[in-house]
Amino acid sequence: MAISDETIQQAEARMTEIRRTGAAVSARYDKHAGRIVIALDTGVELAFPPHLAEGLGNASADDLAEIELSPSGLGLHWPRLDADLYVPALLQGLFGSKTWMAAQLGAAGGKTRSAAKTAAAQENGRKGGRPRKVTA
Repeated sequence: MAISDETIQQAEARMTEIRRTGAAVSARYDKHAGRIVIALDTGVELAFPPHLAEGLGNASADDLAEIELSPSGLGLHWPRLDADLYVPALLQGLFGSKTWMAAQLGAAGGKTRSAAKTAAAQENGRKGGRPRKVTA
């Protein structure tokens, strides 16, 4: 399947538009702060703790320190971890795939304490607590 010149020009135009929001010119792991620091060509620096990003949470400092930038500046790659992040997504607050992000939000939601949740737990406690499982 041949790719037309028009298709190539359209793809280049899309990438140029995406790069206007900021492309990475450098990335490093700041061991003292415990953060990944990304410098963008706009002059903005983005820093975040590794546990917020898919594939970086349990990595060692040495593994986090080895970061490769894509030629376009739109991607980051950790070869030792086989982890990749998309810079425009990071700027939108997306630190992983939809499935991974949903799991993180679900886990956070399960830990949330609200007045209604507390009241329900107290009422359940007054009734003798959670029913015991019956084993056959």
